[in-house]
Amino acid sequence: MEENFRLVRSYQYSTEAQIFSSKLESEGIKVYLRDTNTVDSNPIWSNAVGGVKLFVENQDFEKANKILSEISQYSFDENNNLIQCPNCGAQEAEMVTSIKDLKTLFAFVFSLLFVLMPFYSRYRYKCNKCKFEFN
Repeated sequence: MEENFRLVRSYQYSTEAQIFSSKLESEGIKVYLRDTNTVDSNPIWSNAVGGVKLFVENQDFEKANKILSEISQYSFDENNNLIQCPNCGAQEAEMVTSIKDLKTLFAFVFSLLFVLMPFYSRYRYKCNKCKFEFN
């Protein structure tokens, strides 16, 4: 079956892959996901296996690439507007996990020592243009 399909994208989490595969399916493109169970059983393994892979049929590869490239990779506010960087004004901000306070650092070290998922993390926005982090 894999010889009829081609890798179009890979995602760190299965939820991301499922969202994008649903978008492609709504456009009439046949897809399949690989390594979802591996990543869902232990998300830390995602980088080791190369993430959750999204495959499309060979004849739909270009169409799928076009559809996926039209989806913005940057974060939106509650009014569906791109978030603007307060430092440089660019609209290229994405949400990242930040370890800049003591509570987040403690949670990260604790989860690392006991091989657990972090029980606390702080999210911020980071501008891809100037690398400035903001709330």
